[in-house]
Amino acid sequence: MSFLNQVELSVYKPNTQRSPIARRREKLAFKLEEQLKLAIDSTYQPTKIVWNTDSDGNQHKVEQPKRIKRWWIEHTDGSVQLTVRYGSKPLEFAKGKNAIALKRKEEVEPTLRKLKLAVLGGELDEMLEQQIGAVKRSVK
Repeated sequence: MSFLNQVELSVYKPNTQRSPIARRREKLAFKLEEQLKLAIDSTYQPTKIVWNTDSDGNQHKVEQPKRIKRWWIEHTDGSVQLTVRYGSKPLEFAKGKNAIALKRKEEVEPTLRKLKLAVLGGELDEMLEQQIGAVKRSVK
């Protein structure tokens, strides 16, 4: 008996149509993962590939460190304010409130993990929609 007779065959249909909400979730989850790595290791610096031109005019690809801004700031009393950015602007969690207040720096990593799970679970979809809508209105 051959292998192909033992399995069920079907027509492959790639899932190329992802919803805009799913793409936004994935983008924000990826950025949260970068912030998590930065919170765990302060020397974390991912790289990107860029084209570079040498003195002779020849172009070649070069691996270059990618700049990542921390989404949190530490105050002198030890407290931390954590923002979640989509694009260049922080998300607004409540009217006029765009940061999460933490008592100490050690809370940043677990908070980022919980935020990532919330994003993947769709809890921040409404905020992302508002952020996208605000950007579109300001561009017009």
